[in-house]
Amino acid sequence: MAETREAVAGRMNDEPAGELVLPNGQTTESLKHKDLLGIEHLDVEEIRLILETAQHLKEISRRAIKKVPTLRGKSVINLFFEPSTRTRTSFEIAAKRLSADTQSISASTSAVVKGETLIDTARNIEAMFPDLLVIRHACPGAAKILADTCSAGVINAGDGAHEHPTQALLDALTIRDFKGEIEGLRVVIFGDIAHSRVARSNIHCLRKLGADVVVAAPPTFLPYDVEALGVEAHHRLEPALEGADVVMALRIQLERGGKLSFPSSREYFNLFGLSRERLALAKEDAIVMHPGPMNRGVEIASDVADGPSSVILEQVSNGLAVRMAVLYLLAGSGAAKNVEAAA
Repeated sequence: MAETREAVAGRMNDEPAGELVLPNGQTTESLKHKDLLGIEHLDVEEIRLILETAQHLKEISRRAIKKVPTLRGKSVINLFFEPSTRTRTSFEIAAKRLSADTQSISASTSAVVKGETLIDTARNIEAMFPDLLVIRHACPGAAKILADTCSAGVINAGDGAHEHPTQALLDALTIRDFKGEIEGLRVVIFGDIAHSRVARSNIHCLRKLGADVVVAAPPTFLPYDVEALGVEAHHRLEPALEGADVVMALRIQLERGGKLSFPSSREYFNLFGLSRERLALAKEDAIVMHPGPMNRGVEIASDVADGPSSVILEQVSNGLAVRMAVLYLLAGSGAAKNVEAAA
């Protein structure tokens, strides 16, 4: 049964401070690979493992002392070559909550600005023996290049218009919090689908978990072969919203060519923005999501973004728990040990 907003916000347990006790005695379960590069190649069991681990780790952030020693002695390097607020901050906080040592590097503070290649940067960092590298990069496949080059685990924090796996996982966790089971839900993702890594990761994740995924966008924002991903596609928002359980708005990706695909922000909102009137086409208990950053008055109206159906801030909170879970499952359990043994 789905929980109320109050129940989701207030759920706690009585674990002693400083300890990490996972459900059902889980101590050694891990992902099947040393890296998390995308959702497409995860199986359902791995997705559920991450979600269950994240659900349990939420409790740590509600403690008076928000830290456990689980990854003490591990090091996590954040390589962010694109701007980020939520993802970068939550990865940094997640590592610190688990007692890992962290270091963050951006494009402006790295040798990349002096002409060093990404691979040479990664090799130099790996010579300092980090356990995990978290990377965000404008080029699709950048995380895969690092994973193939480095023995450290690599987490994709967004690579161009390819994938953003932890965003999809936190979205799935949020949907599960408010709707119970994901299987059978009608989930509408609308906006700049063509340039969105969030859309791709969510399509893979939600379909694997049994949701009926619907995408809606003007023709210039919809890939010509999007239905090959197993989704229902619309060029108007209204028919897509009918009977929706979940509505996810995406911003226009101006930095990836989206600015060439529409005449003006005002016209886009008039034809495709999520207003209260359009939201009324969805189910009465539908939830509204947005991966951020929001462009109010473009893809979503302020009274919808701040309204009673919005779970946008809950997504941010769940992002911290999901990233803690991913760090734990890659660096704190069997996968990391297996990699060390093979080295």
